[in-house]
Order: sequence, then C-alpha cells, then structure tokens
Amino acid sequence: MNVLIADKFEPSGIRRLEAAGCDVTYEPDLKDEALAGAIRQTAAQVLVVRSTRVTEPMLDASRLALVVRAGAGYNTIDVAAASKRGIYVSNCPGKNSIAVAELTMALIFALDRRIPDGVAELRAGTWNKKEYSKAAGLFGRTLGVLGAGNIACEVMKRAAACGMPIVLWSRRFHGEDRALTEEELAALGLEIAARQVHVCLAPSAAAVAERCDVLTVHLALSAQTKALVGPSVLERLKAGALFVNTSRGELVDEASLAAAVKNRGLRAGLDVYLNEPSSPSGSFSSDLTAMAGVYGTHHIGASTDQAQDAIAAETVRIVLAYRDTGKVPNVVNLARRSPATHMLVVRHRDRPGVLAHVFDALRDRGINVQETENVVFEGAEAAVARINLGREPDVALLNIIRQGNANILDLQVVSL
Repeated sequence: MNVLIADKFEPSGIRRLEAAGCDVTYEPDLKDEALAGAIRQTAAQVLVVRSTRVTEPMLDASRLALVVRAGAGYNTIDVAAASKRGIYVSNCPGKNSIAVAELTMALIFALDRRIPDGVAELRAGTWNKKEYSKAAGLFGRTLGVLGAGNIACEVMKRAAACGMPIVLWSRRFHGEDRALTEEELAALGLEIAARQVHVCLAPSAAAVAERCDVLTVHLALSAQTKALVGPSVLERLKAGALFVNTSRGELVDEASLAAAVKNRGLRAGLDVYLNEPSSPSGSFSSDLTAMAGVYGTHHIGASTDQAQDAIAAETVRIVLAYRDTGKVPNVVNLARRSPATHMLVVRHRDRPGVLAHVFDALRDRGINVQETENVVFEGAEAAVARINLGREPDVALLNIIRQGNANILDLQVVSL
C-alpha cells in the first residue's frame, strides 16, 4: 500500500508503517499543486496530513482511498468532496488532549502571574517585585468552559485540582441550567473534579461568561460555532477577566476581543488565530498579539513529544486496519443514518450466483442497494444476507427473486 505523508510526522510512525510493508513517501513540506503532483506521482492510496489543506483537485490526483488527519480536527480537509468520491476521512481524536490541556493551563497561569512580562523585564535588567507581586490567584475563582469534548474535560480535571469551580456550556446538554449529575460527571471523566469543586451547567455561552473569572473555549469549528465568542459573550465577562483560546482561531471575533482587551482590561492567552501562516515558519502580523495583556503562542498546543508519539501510533493503527480489514477506525464522513428504508433478508444456500441473482433483480427494478452484509453459518452450507434498500420491494419482485434461484431458502422484508 502506497502511503504519502505530507506533513511533519514522528519517525517512529514511519518506521512502523515501513516494517508493516507499506511503501511510504515522506514529504513534509508539500502543499497545493506540489502536493497534488506528489499524490499523482506516488499513486498514493493513503494520504496523511496535519495542518496541510487537502482540496478537491488533490482527491482527483490519484487513486486515494483514505485521508488521515494526524490530529483531532479535520477542517482543513474537503470532507464533502472526499465523500462524493467514496474516500474515507479519518482522524486521531483524544490523542493530543492532554498536551492541549497543559498549554491551556500554562496560559492561564501565565496570565494570572504575568510571567512573560516579568521575564522580559528581568532580561532587560529591571527588578520590579512590587509590580509583579500583583496577582489574583486561581484558587476559588470560577473557570468557564465552552465545550465538553476530550480537551475540555482534561482542562477541567486540572482546573479542579487547582480548586477552581467550573461552569460549563456544551450543545450536548441542550442549554440546561443545573448541576451535573454523578452519571454525567462519570461520562465526562470528572468524578474526581466533582469531589473537589462544584461543576455546573449554564444555558448558553453568554451565561458562562457572566458567571466566570476565566473563560476557555474548546469547541469544534462549524457554521454554528464560527465567531461564537463575540460581543454577546465577551461583554458579559467581568472587567479584568482572563480568556484563553487553544482551539480554533475562527471561533473568536478578534476585533471584539481586541476591544475588550483595550477597553475592559481583559487579558487573553491565544494559541490559534485567524489567517495563520500555512508554513511552520515565516512572518506573522497581528494587531491582537501586539497588544499589552495578550500572550500568544505559535499554534503548538498539540506539539509535545508525548502527543506526537500517540498520534503517530494511532495513525499507523488506522492505516493498517484499513489495509488488513477494509474497515477504517475513527472515520468522520460516513452517513450518520443510512438512507435505506427497508432491509431484505435473504436466507440461502452458500452457492455461487445466489446474491448475483438477487442484485440483478433489484437493479432491473431500479432499487438501489445502500448496504449489504452476508453472514455464513458454520460448515459454509448456508448464509443469511442482509441487504438495505433505498425503497420497499413489491410482492411481484419478491416472487421473481424467490422463484428465480433454487438456492434461496427464504425472504423477509423489514422496515427500517
């Protein structure tokens, strides 16, 4: 199997793929036309990327069957175009959660203690203990969290260890305003947090903002979440509150955040931005990151050795599972609900031509097969085929199928 890796990737993962017999091409700096050309030249069946954009022309460049995002998000991949072509898109959820949570907490600590400013003054030869002794501290201050995914939960665990009460909003809780139940805390992995501090739900992102001292955002980017952190949220924060974004730059209205920093004394820690450079190094200009009270890092949340080793291992697992079984772990672009309306259950002798006869009859009647499964019984004398159909087969068609092959033992139609 030909695998093209078009982004920075751990050498241990490359070695494992090669040891498993994959033909691996590693070109971490490819993008745009150069990447499309490499896909074509290598006849890649699998493409592995991190932040590199995967566009529709790239998906047409070769016989790609699988695109793996070596990370959690996949907004840089044209998933709709991949779905039209029957190309799997998979990712590695949860493998960098701890790394991003650690950076989130580091930014919160840095904002509270103004560590970068203090370091800069020391380097410049200035001793200013009076100024940098001013810090609110985190114990007893409320952390507001937007999102309840893997990263958000890891952040909440660490905040709870600091004695921070937590107020949470997530679309999965449908705007409820209450304390989390023990079962819900367990599902989020927050049992320990619940024993240490109070964890409650808020009905909206704005309600979280007005109840917290520190706000952190951990949401997937979608049409519903784009610029979610705008005036309606930022204006609810207390003057001097802390805001952290290690998720996606597009979740935040940067102009509104800059106004809140300037006019209301908010301090912000950012790892992600609008219009980030596509290359790992180069020039970057942002009015927001130049402001006093804003600390920025270089979109490095997932970039620890531990996280990259875990992501590489998961990527290898996905590629080899596809090669060896035809099944793709963590696939993100399969239909959530089958378009099938009925299932045709065919009990038959396990002989050549039985299913071909069934499919021919369905085709002649213009009924589309959405999904199918054939289970063979011990001894390989009989089997049961479950065939999901786009519409209900009529009685006449069932008679044609039943009478047209002596190896069909029984037919049943089930509404889905």
